[in-house]
Amino acid sequence: MARDASWWLWRLLFPARCLGCGRRDHLVCPACYASVRYLPAEVCYHCCAPSPGGRLCRRCLGTPSSLASMRAACAFEGVVRKAVHAFKYRGQIALTPFLGDLLGQALARRPAAANVLVPVPLFADRLRQRGYNQAALLAHQLGARLALPVAEGALARTRATTPQVELSARERRANLRGAFACPDPSLVAGRAVLLVDDVTTTGSTLRACADALVAVGAARVMGAVVAKEL
Repeated sequence: MARDASWWLWRLLFPARCLGCGRRDHLVCPACYASVRYLPAEVCYHCCAPSPGGRLCRRCLGTPSSLASMRAACAFEGVVRKAVHAFKYRGQIALTPFLGDLLGQALARRPAAANVLVPVPLFADRLRQRGYNQAALLAHQLGARLALPVAEGALARTRATTPQVELSARERRANLRGAFACPDPSLVAGRAVLLVDDVTTTGSTLRACADALVAVGAARVMGAVVAKEL
């Protein structure tokens, strides 16, 4: 997209500063990028919590799920936490390449055999308020990298829900029960789906999405997020 003179003047007067250290001319400088703590190889393959041998953790063993597996790039801390908050709540969509690259690296380390990418949707009111769905931006970034289609219309959030950060694990599951539906099952029926989102804590949102997708015939549903709250 072409930039007008006012954009260049703004950048000259107020150059970008690194979210991590404040260095000028970088949204995330090389030093802060190098500080990102990637998740170890041995994590639970359902929720990405640390787990010896990469086996199902104790919590996931007792929680049946339509979600076959999950990939997460790094810990939700430091510059990644700041970047996700800026990306999600302050309109900093210029951070899409940084966060998308982290997500791409997670898929390079643990490939997922998928046919289609589906972003976790926002409720209509929140989408209008924010102006964009951060998960959809990440899905398109990842789709270009993996040469996979993105089906934004495959999943919809049918009602507003309480912000998950305020709830316990049990309350999160109840809060999301029945909150997602598939308006066009043909987009996912018989296909291996990779759900895309920015952050996961307990995996409740991805599991609720997976339930809706499997109910309309998705052959397999996996999750991919930038960061895991540890």
